[in-house]
Amino acid sequence: MAKKQDAFYFDTFIACTDYACQAAQLLEKTMREFDPEHIKERLDEMHAVEHAADGRKHELLHVLARAFITPIEREDILLLSQNIDEMTDKIEDVLLRLYCNHIQTIRPDALEICQVVIRCCQEAKSLVGELADYKRSKTLHDHIVHINTMEEEADQLFINSMRTLHTTCTDPMEIIVWREIYIYLEKCVDACEHVADTVESVVMKNS
Repeated sequence: MAKKQDAFYFDTFIACTDYACQAAQLLEKTMREFDPEHIKERLDEMHAVEHAADGRKHELLHVLARAFITPIEREDILLLSQNIDEMTDKIEDVLLRLYCNHIQTIRPDALEICQVVIRCCQEAKSLVGELADYKRSKTLHDHIVHINTMEEEADQLFINSMRTLHTTCTDPMEIIVWREIYIYLEKCVDACEHVADTVESVVMKNS
């Protein structure tokens, strides 16, 4: 029973990061095939993904609240579940900004950052997939390094995008709106890095 209970936590971590992957892919598709007339429909789809992710997280927290023994410290389970949830939330926030700011066209560099978000989410899913067997995993550390590297890549893209925005755009409102979107895109990658940092901390404490 203990092993089955332990597997529940790790399987839920994987399921929740998969929702983040779905959200990232939906955001990228929305931006790549952007149609302002259908943005509300895409937002409804995104909210359904976010709602499903919340459901899995709350299921985990319900089990955690009644558990006597956990595979890792309950504080780490709580923190990791919150950080994974943030991945999906931050991605939804980007789409909300596109909707609320009534964006009509997508800047190419924003789509480039979004593609990094997809890769980060996929790497985070692979990372948490290794957590259950972290003592024997040969790839866990590599996943952490890859996420950190992609976060640096996203930082550089963010800087370049902001520079281009301020040197080529003459509409003050457009600058304000896209500054916010770029910031929220960067937060998506930061959320993935927080997951990697938490996993690394869990491994260090239990090694």
